[in-house]
Amino acid sequence: MYPKPYLGFGLGLRPPHYTEILANEPKVDWFEILTENYLVPGGKPLYYLDQIQARYPIVMHGVSLSIGSASPIDLPYLNQVAALAKRVNAYWISDHLCWTGLKPLNMHDLLPIPYTLEAVKHIAQKIIQVQEVLGQRILIENVSSYLSYTHSEMSEWEFLTEVVTRADCGILLDINNIYVSAFNHGFDPMTYLNAIPIQRVQQIHLAGHRHFDTHIIDTHDQPVIASVWELYAKAIQRFGAISTMIERDDNIPPFLELVAELNIAKHIAHANLPQYEISE
Repeated sequence: MYPKPYLGFGLGLRPPHYTEILANEPKVDWFEILTENYLVPGGKPLYYLDQIQARYPIVMHGVSLSIGSASPIDLPYLNQVAALAKRVNAYWISDHLCWTGLKPLNMHDLLPIPYTLEAVKHIAQKIIQVQEVLGQRILIENVSSYLSYTHSEMSEWEFLTEVVTRADCGILLDINNIYVSAFNHGFDPMTYLNAIPIQRVQQIHLAGHRHFDTHIIDTHDQPVIASVWELYAKAIQRFGAISTMIERDDNIPPFLELVAELNIAKHIAHANLPQYEISE
């Protein structure tokens, strides 16, 4: 497997925090941007991003690749992504193992895929095409799900492993999504975690959710819960030092609250990987 850069502990870059980040230059190792927020030329988002990327490493996280769709790759969109990656010197680019609609319709949601060999082959070939256009390997993230297909031929973890192996890409492993899907579908999250190839995982997402008794929704509007922290500890015991970040997309708290939550991840990493220097 290709060398995996280790950036440390980061946060999602969100507009309410732009000015505070520039004014105080907080001790955060890196930021992840939502790709689509910065594809429109000009305006305040790019104005702030240009300044922040001069101070911090940036990675890009998209929601519009729709890699699982039957529609062909959107080359104009992909060229915009490539241009943005060059502008911010992105360390890597990621998107989701899902589909978001059929052109020209965009559902603006991360829709599940049937876990079949046909889908594996289709998606792996599209990822290869994307990587050729971008000139680099990408990361694919596991999504949370709320339904399953009766004609699936394998588990989600088997499907993810097959796709990334055939495409020779990396994994953005979302620990909260594993926890959410495990509850919704009744599987053991450790079965999922232990099946993922160690050499493919390059980034970890941590986030909050909402529990509705019969099901969990991945909302990104709450703090990380204890059970997800426990699963994160198991993940870094298995995968080692992996660039880790907190995702918060709604009900966004003051910046220092997110930094405090990120410090929990640092403490867990230090406790489980004492051979690594984890900065405070």
